[in-house]
Amino acid sequence: MAPQLLLVLFLLPALAAAHERPSSYGSSALTEWRNAKASYFSIDPEDAVGGACGFGDLGKHGYGMATVGLSTALFDRGASCGGCYEVRCVEDLKYCLPGTSIVVTATNFCPPNYGFPADAGGVCNPPNHHFLLPIQAFEKIALWKAGVMPIQYRRVKCLREGGVRFSVSGKGSFFTVLISNVGGAGDVRSVKLKGTESGWLSMGRNWGQIWHINLDLTGQPVSFELTSSDGTTMTNFNVVPKDWEFGKTYTGKQFLL
Repeated sequence: MAPQLLLVLFLLPALAAAHERPSSYGSSALTEWRNAKASYFSIDPEDAVGGACGFGDLGKHGYGMATVGLSTALFDRGASCGGCYEVRCVEDLKYCLPGTSIVVTATNFCPPNYGFPADAGGVCNPPNHHFLLPIQAFEKIALWKAGVMPIQYRRVKCLREGGVRFSVSGKGSFFTVLISNVGGAGDVRSVKLKGTESGWLSMGRNWGQIWHINLDLTGQPVSFELTSSDGTTMTNFNVVPKDWEFGKTYTGKQFLL
């Protein structure tokens, strides 16, 4: 048998085992591993702004390039925004980086392309589970030549620095808030608000993690009650002071891990 073939046969079990190496995020996992596919796009870190979750400048909000755009089946009309996913490359021994994984935050939507079938070009079409990664994140787990590759993913708890951020905007009695830097499950599934002249009132999801209510809160401190997808509820009392202003960001406490 040729020496090169012997070497390949020797390395294959080792590479396969490397993909099954335990992750350091195991203790914070919220779901089991599931199958999906991933691809990448090129972007300058200085241009990492916008996105369907409403976070705007991803560097400013602490997400950087460890982010992902989710396909329709995963995005859940914005409800998944802010959630954290551990992603690892599988099956492709030619392009995967063995034993690696990366945790990314959902900050965008990978829209479907109904001009192509889901299994032939429409990678983000339903029912596909697809992750569209910045190339900076993609290259943490695979070589760029991989193109569209099979992966596994699982939800994990988000580790954030500092507290939850409440960015207030709107006009008059139209009050909106962008909620970012959320730890724990990372997403926010419901929001309640309370001023000094009202009880707790439910806010509506405007889009992504931007929530709104029609209420004049001028001169009132504002409290928020947040509930995430794991059922955890946290209350930030008077996190927005009575002299609040539109266009300002206020920081509250964080979800406990």
